[in-house]
Amino acid sequence: MRRDDTALVVIDMQYACASIDHGIHAQRRAMGLTNGLDYLGERLDLVVPNIQRLQAAFRERGMEVVFVRICAKTKDGRDRSKAHKDLDNHSPDGTREAEILDELAPVGDEMVFDKTTGSAFTSTNLHYVLGNVGIRNLIFVGTMTGGCVESSVRDAKDLGYGVVMVEDACATWSHALQEASVMVVDEVFGKVKTTDEVLEALAAV
Repeated sequence: MRRDDTALVVIDMQYACASIDHGIHAQRRAMGLTNGLDYLGERLDLVVPNIQRLQAAFRERGMEVVFVRICAKTKDGRDRSKAHKDLDNHSPDGTREAEILDELAPVGDEMVFDKTTGSAFTSTNLHYVLGNVGIRNLIFVGTMTGGCVESSVRDAKDLGYGVVMVEDACATWSHALQEASVMVVDEVFGKVKTTDEVLEALAAV
């Protein structure tokens, strides 16, 4: 890991996904489907400060902090993937749901990539741009651990990146889902580290 070849990739830390009062979480509550919301809320209380710590460390070293969010270009969401349509996952550009959480918002010219799929790579030019700026190692944080984060980790590995998923900077619906994703990633697709472990590695960079 070097300053010039490593990026922090923040996945879907937007109001639609990372606030239990917005987006799909508010929809689920309105329908009486509250299973998992308490765990997710507790998890986000841990994850957001850890992502802030990682952002600060990367920014202090002049390293890339990259954001990926679910964001449709059309108001009616006709450009979304079939999976997102089936899930009724819709965050139109210009809405609060599409915005990155205020406390994690991009600074300066940090790049934001809009996607309409699970993986950060499938519906964006993220891979192309990372290549342009010389990035070969990716540190992943965000939501949901076993969904968009893991999908992005898998694709990153196939594309040849060195991959780390920061376990205590990722959130999902349940402990079982969290542990299942951690096991799969750690055994096959990359390394799983804690925030403290990543910060310790960055201290030597």
